[in-house]
Amino acid sequence: MPLIAIALAALAIGFEQLVQWKYGPMGIIAFVALTVGIKARNTTISGIGAVILVMLLAQSG
Repeated sequence: MPLIAIALAALAIGFEQLVQWKYGPMGIIAFVALTVGIKARNTTISGIGAVILVMLLAQSG
């Protein structure tokens, strides 16, 4: 069980670094807002994070 938790934490940190490298600080803010909104079950915050991420993805594409 601890090995799975360590692997998931490493994967999450790797994904966060990828978002920061590709989309900068605004990507991290959007990713954190989306994560916090989902964990808190707050659709407003998660929606804002999702919209920012979509806007960043559309801009880079």
